Amino acid sequence: MQLRFLSPVISRRSIVTSRWSPVIILVCSTAVASIAGITDTSRASAQMFVAHRGASFDAPENTLAAFQLAWQQGADAVEGDFYLSKDGQIVCIHDKTTKRTAGVELVVADATLDELKRLDVGRWKSEEFVGQRIPTLLEVLATVPQGKKIFIEIKCGPEIVEPLKTQLSQCSLSSEQLVIICFNRDVVTAAKQQLPNIKCQWLVSYDRDKDDGQWRPSLESVLDTAEKIQADGIDTNANLDVVDERFVEQLRDAELQFHCWTVNDPQVGVRMCTLGVDSITTDRPLWLREQLESSRESAAASP
Repeated sequence: MQLRFLSPVISRRSIVTSRWSPVIILVCSTAVASIAGITDTSRASAQMFVAHRGASFDAPENTLAAFQLAWQQGADAVEGDFYLSKDGQIVCIHDKTTKRTAGVELVVADATLDELKRLDVGRWKSEEFVGQRIPTLLEVLATVPQGKKIFIEIKCGPEIVEPLKTQLSQCSLSSEQLVIICFNRDVVTAAKQQLPNIKCQWLVSYDRDKDDGQWRPSLESVLDTAEKIQADGIDTNANLDVVDERFVEQLRDAELQFHCWTVNDPQVGVRMCTLGVDSITTDRPLWLREQLESSRESAAASP
């Protein structure tokens, strides 16, 4: 079934992705590889750029405006956060409550779709986005162009997997265009069982142990868990103290994909690219791509 929804009107001003002048961009991007101590930036334009909650630097996160703007900015994929509402609808919002983005506090799991749709989640960003509503999963899926992807981050428990399976069957996107990501191991396990043709990435973040100074979880623990829950890959925060050549080599040896988030620093982006990351999630997809491509071109032109 082909789903069609009206796209939000987005002004030309909202498409501006950088407040830096071209001269400053060129100077900074030329210096990135040098600062990072990296000369091989040839992969800088080869990775997939994923718009974090849409083009969330320029538009209100997790709204149709943000997703449409991400496509205008040339993102290869978008990432959105999804909860199950009280009446079993899958809705796009990051927090457990609506307070931060709507100014009115409703617990998403305890609210109906109708109650959630009454809220304005665009005004907090700027007056330009007044009237943006919390979209449903199907509304977000309908924005995804042919050849592009969506990373569906599940923010609740395994109870969402069955309705997710039903709703994904109602959209026109292929399984190759869909990626499920989640911190919850039980969700990844359930998703792989019920949606075996869709890639599922386990989200991992790290904390430094106060006693021994080591980062947790360990790489060995990550690999063991990924195997147990049948994850197709790891989607990790771009922690330069953790993610290095050995980290990536071990993932590849285990036949796991390697994705990272949320990168808005060109220096970190260059490092992730040289490590061979499969995708980079960023709030600024066009701007970051331009920075990394400029860095690559500058490195190639250097004697």
